[in-house]
Amino acid sequence: MTLSYSHAHQQGSGTTEVVAVLVAITEHTARVLTVDQGKLLPNGPLMPLHRSLQAGVRQWVEEQTQQPLGYLEQLYTFVDTNRRNNDGHALVYVSYLGLVQETQTQLQSQALWRDWYDYFPWENHIDGMPTIIMDYIVPALLRWADDTKDPDVQQRRRQRIGLCWGVSETVFNSPSKNKSLLSNTKSNKQPILNEEYESREWIAEHVLLRYEMLYEAGLIVEAPTYPASYLSNTQSGNGEATEAFKLPDNWSQLIGAPMYYDHRRVIAMAISRLRAKIEYRPLIFGLMPDVFTLSQLQQSVEALSGVRLHKQNFRRLLESQNLVLETGQSSSAQRGRPAKLYRFRHDIELQSLLMDSKLPKRK
Repeated sequence: MTLSYSHAHQQGSGTTEVVAVLVAITEHTARVLTVDQGKLLPNGPLMPLHRSLQAGVRQWVEEQTQQPLGYLEQLYTFVDTNRRNNDGHALVYVSYLGLVQETQTQLQSQALWRDWYDYFPWENHIDGMPTIIMDYIVPALLRWADDTKDPDVQQRRRQRIGLCWGVSETVFNSPSKNKSLLSNTKSNKQPILNEEYESREWIAEHVLLRYEMLYEAGLIVEAPTYPASYLSNTQSGNGEATEAFKLPDNWSQLIGAPMYYDHRRVIAMAISRLRAKIEYRPLIFGLMPDVFTLSQLQQSVEALSGVRLHKQNFRRLLESQNLVLETGQSSSAQRGRPAKLYRFRHDIELQSLLMDSKLPKRK
């Protein structure tokens, strides 16, 4: 089963489509607005009546979701060679990123807000590295790296795995470690990384790179080579015998919800962009209510970044950058002491607010 997903969109004569990734923070959860039961992002063809690409995006979003739009920026443009118009020309996709407040009551029935980690379960490190990475993704990718007779290609693939997934290359360069990495099992016979697993820094904004690697390796449902044939082989690309390795039968559910066309890739690009930009621009305030507690603000930033932040250092950063003001009011907490309410300082120059600052991630 492949998910270029020849979907029920009718072919037309146009060559350009616009697609929007609308992001909201609801109850400390990062969510994206979808249509068609979560299989598509709001999208539509660019029409002659649209005076600009952004006008086209706004029209299709309004028609398909009735979601009010605020901040909107162009994300990236790509050619979908798997889709053709009536004349046989490949479609050009122009994607946009919008930051909004979720408004359930105004949505049509076809629109659906989804937790973005439903699509990228390996990206949520708030409670530590997801077990799917150590149990399955890295071992499967190492098999993919070895599924070639070219040693240079093998080496490049292994280097990419290390950089994208936070795995030390010393694991790859040691035959004994590599063998035990793939063959060690739990009591339920599922392969896991052994205690010799060595980690390097997890770079949160490499979302797109990780998704594209899974796509290239045939490990996600949208990939034309899914399911990856090399996982059933007993020999590597250089002809050497390898340890048996098999993904679980419910892998298509474990690896995240699939989407039609390249729409999951578009979300991956949006997450990468947001995670990079919140390091130096306070975009988070476009997703916050008018007043909030500092805990609510920290939990919202963690939802976007996918990593836990150091509480005291986060608050020192807010204070040093003069980002927020006390309102003089407190939250009506049901338990414990009411927390002070704050608002964002709109009079501060946004462009240079967090320049040269980094999120205080918890070690």
